[in-house]
Amino acid sequence: MNSGTTDLGDGLYDPRAVANLIIEVIHKPITNLTLQKLLYFVHGAHLLQKKKALVTGYFEAWTHGPVHPAIYSEFKDFGSEPITRKAFRKNIRTGELLDINIELDSDTISICNSVINSLRNLSPGQLVALSHASGSAWHKVYRRSKSEHMLGLRMSNKAILDGYKSHWFLADKLEVANEPTEDTPLTYYRLS
Repeated sequence: MNSGTTDLGDGLYDPRAVANLIIEVIHKPITNLTLQKLLYFVHGAHLLQKKKALVTGYFEAWTHGPVHPAIYSEFKDFGSEPITRKAFRKNIRTGELLDINIELDSDTISICNSVINSLRNLSPGQLVALSHASGSAWHKVYRRSKSEHMLGLRMSNKAILDGYKSHWFLADKLEVANEPTEDTPLTYYRLS
């Protein structure tokens, strides 16, 4: 297996551009927690269909499922409240906030629309439960963190792709007792 197959690339797009597309397409209030899960599922669908990473950076296994730290940081000020703006980039010389003007290709837009249309009616708790599916990348990292001392809880693109098939067959059967409101890194909890 060559390294291109193992890492599936460095990511085609800034995750903020894809997050902005999700915010635009969902057409309803969305929290950071829900945005994180939708971004993860869009990224996974892209890996599955194109065999290439969609977004730059990485996802980590947090308490309520996969989280892209850059997107969490971008919207953390909203806490568990709905996000009311799109992501921006900052001019490092002037400090000015600028729009992220990255045009996504039609395949990416199509994948994003398809995933959102499939998952738009799921509650945040159902999205979390779906991301925690047995065999998923989150589940494997979480299990390993209980038995091994791990530095960081990153989920590789290969692990996301390998575990992605674990998510979809459960989508219509999800029941959740308590809806989560905000995510926290697994490293904040004692996992013994």
